[in-house]
Amino acid sequence: MKLAHWMYAGPAHIGTLRVASSFKNVHAIMHAPLGDDYFNVMRSMLERERNFTPATASIVDRHVLARGSRKRVVDHIIRKDKEEGPDLIILTPTCTSSILQEDLKNFVDRASIISDCNVIFADVDHYQVNEIQAADRTLEQVVRYYLEKSHTLDQFVTDAPSVNIIGILTLGFHNRHDCRELRRLLKDLDIRINQIIPEGGSVEDPKNLPKARFNLIPYREVGLMTAMYLNKEFGMPYVSTTPMGAVDMAECIRQIKKSLETLAAPILSSKRVDYESYIDGQTRFVSQAAWFSRSIDCQNFTGKETVVFGDATHAASITKILAREMGIRVSCTGTYCKHDAEWFKEQIKDFCDEIIITDDHAEVGDIISRVEPSAIFGTQMERHIGKRLEIPCGVISAPAHIQNFSLGYRPFLGYEGTNQIADLVYNSFALGMEDHLLDIFCGHDTKEIMTKSLSTDISPIWDPESRQELGKIPRFVRDEVKRNTEKFARRKGILNVTVEVMHAAKEALS
Repeated sequence: MKLAHWMYAGPAHIGTLRVASSFKNVHAIMHAPLGDDYFNVMRSMLERERNFTPATASIVDRHVLARGSRKRVVDHIIRKDKEEGPDLIILTPTCTSSILQEDLKNFVDRASIISDCNVIFADVDHYQVNEIQAADRTLEQVVRYYLEKSHTLDQFVTDAPSVNIIGILTLGFHNRHDCRELRRLLKDLDIRINQIIPEGGSVEDPKNLPKARFNLIPYREVGLMTAMYLNKEFGMPYVSTTPMGAVDMAECIRQIKKSLETLAAPILSSKRVDYESYIDGQTRFVSQAAWFSRSIDCQNFTGKETVVFGDATHAASITKILAREMGIRVSCTGTYCKHDAEWFKEQIKDFCDEIIITDDHAEVGDIISRVEPSAIFGTQMERHIGKRLEIPCGVISAPAHIQNFSLGYRPFLGYEGTNQIADLVYNSFALGMEDHLLDIFCGHDTKEIMTKSLSTDISPIWDPESRQELGKIPRFVRDEVKRNTEKFARRKGILNVTVEVMHAAKEALS
């Protein structure tokens, strides 16, 4: 647990609530003080939900502190069972109410005897894990609970190629768009979707998970623990390569083919799919990213530097796309998923100059200020940092603002996702004539009237000492100092800018 003004990943109970509200007919009860119950508003706003978020707060107040919480918590569970008729109720404390160290598991056991629905306690250490880890653990707990509870488990796999997609959930970064793109991909490969959990799924669905031939985990953050459990208990192979970018798309499809071939049971498919021909056709004709990376437009990226930061899945994938597919230098790549640091380092060690693992946004801001990249690809926080430093930023990962929960179709996965990412990258840079015009007009919306043409004007030349001195000036005022010094030099007819000229320009301005 960390006290901070701003965090990349929220507290653990948010992860549990995200999983609970993704399933159909599941209700979550959070044992929390006032102030910790903001999830309902956040989800309704960002996801633009028409229905109420199925989450209730059992408020911890002075009466609870005096008499204990058992009666209030049990009453809330029973009341919601009668009012909503859910299939499952999940009880979770928050990191604040966990300080009371009440035996909530005992409350759940007592409520289970009285209520008609299933009730479970979210088995998450709220002091040790964050939102992402808690969501992964809660999903695995729900799947394990229903598989162990089912006494009539049918372990026969389907005759036709089939797959479970695990890890699509509410408030995920472009998750719903990605899910549509994955559906299209699997349909093209003639693979039937057995289950998609948790988003839109029923808690009764997990008992059918073992019927699929393999599991697809599009994001490492949520779903990997469930896939590992199913692999251990039922021998189900899983594909965890994120299908983002043309190269990893091809690798993911080849791993899907390999997973289908691992089971001894014969595959009955209505059509024969040539995987290599499919990859070739999609890469050449559906995805425009491969063509774009060889076009004259992409040559504008020559000499440009970038900084990438986000969750492990998106930061690693975007880094590989920039460096390997678009030829853009990545000066620094980082993630706030400290628990997945080893995998992250292994994935991007050959594609960037520097790797940072931190959940401190101030540290990320300092690195961006030091590197001074041409563009940033990060979260909403890096977008704020970029605005302050006047560096453009493309948002590629959660946490994100409402503008990144777009109404239009904008997947990051699949072959259509490669086009969306290429557009995002290109539009995040100030390129070509735009860069030139910004230099001429001193940025957007300038109030200064240019009294003469600059088209034939020769800019003063900065010597090494003056450039070094300029580099010591903070980034947010450096451009203004440079412009004022050059304006002074032109007015005085000086062709070479020295340190003395810089000081003279400063005195003249004063």
